[in-house]
Amino acid sequence: MRESIRAYFTTSGHVLWILLAVITLLFTLIIYPNLSVTKFSYRVGDIAEKNIKAPRDFLIQDDAATEASRKLAIRSVLPVYDNNTEMVSRQVANVRSAFSVFRAILTQPPVPPPPQPSAEPGMEPTAAATPLDEVWLRKQEFEDKMGIEVSRGAYQVLETHLFSKTIEDLICRIYTEIMTNGVVANKELLLRQGDRGITLRTVEGKEESIAKNLKAYYGLEQAQTMVRIVADPLFKKEAADVDYTALNLIVDFTQRMLQPNITLNGSETEIRAKRAAEEVKPVLFKVKVGEMILREGERVTELQLVKLQELQLQTRNRHLFSRSIGAAMVTAFFLMIAFLVHYRPKNEGIEDRNKNMFFLATVLITFLFVAKISLSVPGVIGASLEFDIHEISVYFGMPVAAGAMAVCLFMGMEAALFFSIVFAALVTLVFANQFSIFIYIFLSSAMAAFWLKNCRERKVFIKAGAKLGLLNVVLATGVVTYTSDISVEIYLWSALFAFTGGLASGIVTAGIAPLLEMLFDYTTDIKLLELANLDQPILRRLMIEAPGTYNHSVIVGTLADAVASEIGANPLLARVCGYYHDIGKIEKAQYFIENQTEGKNRHDKLAPSMSALILTGHVKAGIEIARQYRLGKPIMDTIQQHHGTSIIEYFYEKAKAQKEDSEETVNPDDFRYPGPKPQTVEAAIVMMSDVLEAATRSLDNPTPARIQGLVQNLINKIFVSGQLDYCEITLKDLHIMAKRFNVVLSGINHHRIKYPEKSGNGQKAKNGDSNRQPSGDAPGPAERDAGEGEGHLKRLGIK
Repeated sequence: MRESIRAYFTTSGHVLWILLAVITLLFTLIIYPNLSVTKFSYRVGDIAEKNIKAPRDFLIQDDAATEASRKLAIRSVLPVYDNNTEMVSRQVANVRSAFSVFRAILTQPPVPPPPQPSAEPGMEPTAAATPLDEVWLRKQEFEDKMGIEVSRGAYQVLETHLFSKTIEDLICRIYTEIMTNGVVANKELLLRQGDRGITLRTVEGKEESIAKNLKAYYGLEQAQTMVRIVADPLFKKEAADVDYTALNLIVDFTQRMLQPNITLNGSETEIRAKRAAEEVKPVLFKVKVGEMILREGERVTELQLVKLQELQLQTRNRHLFSRSIGAAMVTAFFLMIAFLVHYRPKNEGIEDRNKNMFFLATVLITFLFVAKISLSVPGVIGASLEFDIHEISVYFGMPVAAGAMAVCLFMGMEAALFFSIVFAALVTLVFANQFSIFIYIFLSSAMAAFWLKNCRERKVFIKAGAKLGLLNVVLATGVVTYTSDISVEIYLWSALFAFTGGLASGIVTAGIAPLLEMLFDYTTDIKLLELANLDQPILRRLMIEAPGTYNHSVIVGTLADAVASEIGANPLLARVCGYYHDIGKIEKAQYFIENQTEGKNRHDKLAPSMSALILTGHVKAGIEIARQYRLGKPIMDTIQQHHGTSIIEYFYEKAKAQKEDSEETVNPDDFRYPGPKPQTVEAAIVMMSDVLEAATRSLDNPTPARIQGLVQNLINKIFVSGQLDYCEITLKDLHIMAKRFNVVLSGINHHRIKYPEKSGNGQKAKNGDSNRQPSGDAPGPAERDAGEGEGHLKRLGIK
């Protein structure tokens, strides 16, 4: 059962989605406390039992500021004044009507009075109306039409001038000009508005405008004074035939007709002020995440209680379930898109991908928990010390960069950079979306990974941690300057915690690296250095039981190291893989020519197919030994791939020679290594090193020229046979490698066993190597036309 579960999680393509769901669930649980707030039951004067900090940003209404804003809004409302535009036209119409009627009366011929009836006996005769009474009656009627009182003298002047049209026009023009400008009842009250202006609207309310030039309006007394000023030029121009008495009458009439036509509308002004006050939104002040609302042992103040109550009220109104679902969705989509955009494994099987995903998920969740725990550290420190330390200063001490360092150590810089972005974004959510935290975590993690990318010694962890500490000091200074009030104390504490956090990250990485290496079966450069020690048990066993193979392996490792360093591959990995690539020969050491003594070859008595099985079997045996000694996957892969799918040509040709007289055909697959072809540059380098080292043994006189020709020929054949199809080696790399092989092999010029020539009749050459191929043949079948790449590569390694 356990093995089936393990097999499922290492080979199933659904593991990625399972991990995505698990990470999303765990991360939602991590940030879940940030989505809600614990209920408090404090009252003013109570003693706080523990430190209470704001888990997120929230707002509190400032009543005093809100009231001040409402008063300001009320003051900003302009007084509303009604402009009675109809008053002028109505009064002018009355004046013209009165003058017209009475002018017509005076210009008509008089009508004789009707005869009076004779008085009856015993009755007194009725007194007839005198002309004077009729005058006073007309005067009263004229006053009613004009709307003002008219003295007897003024009325007589009008009658004298027969209610002249000129007098009528002058009164109307002067009155219209004064009233059109605007007359207010209380100009002093109007001028109190200063430069603010007033809202001037018609009585009907159809038109409304803002009047700024308030001094232009007339008060009632000012308007009466302006009558004379306005009238004088008109008198001189248009009233030359009117006597002085009539002119005074015109001024008097106009002055008494004047009334304020712009009046304050107090009720409308009050309505608008009330509406403006209602539209003012409450003024809120912000309580920032991490702000200490209440300290342990303090008495609860009214302000602190307001903050607590408001926090609980706002939290109660939040839909916790929907927020949790939203956070989970955001996290899931972020991780999924980040994976699809970045992670494109090359030559990586599903088992390796699942292992890498498990590793990334483990590191991610672990250090997210570390970041979550760090949220409570400032409160603990503040409670244990007599002085306060700013929360953000303590956050700088988080050793979270160790996550990116661990990823870089096991998966490389590219994966570490990807991890840094994802991790920094999720930590930002844990810290309630503080962008400064994102910048700090991302830059710190990325540089920590950069300084650890070439780690081959334990002290590199400490060096990287120290460098990171210095970088963190600079980053912390920038973040504090950006987010906090400038204070020497904050700077000092931030620098101290930042350096400590960087150094702690290196120490933590050094501590967890062996554990992660063991749990996930990774091979680091540090482990490779341990395996490169020739005192390793399996190498000592190889030296004793297969000394020829041991000597061959050491030389192959040396060749691989020298060549890998020239093309940017991992020279340490190439060297170690060279040391261990043939450990499977321990099982049947005497069946390999380099371990045979006294010229006895056990393959002479075996069928070619059986010899081929024995030779190909050393690959499978090597994998089993590597698994037993826990050498790591890169070395196991190289053991499996260092022959690729090449054919053991010596025994293949020997088998074909034996079948020449019969109709039976020889299947080349029976003489082919199982492969696969090299998947990495280091495995390809070991393949070429293995072939070239063995081939140079056959040279009678290994001069540099002969070695150069041999290197050129064999590398061409390896390339043409397609053994390098799945590793990232360019033609430029092949040229560089060929030159390096020439240099190193030329230095190994002592006598070697002659490399056997290809035999067409199945006869084995003298001192032939049953596991080697003729010096002129590549280690694989002619899967492509031998001339396909020969023209392009014929100058390999030639300077």
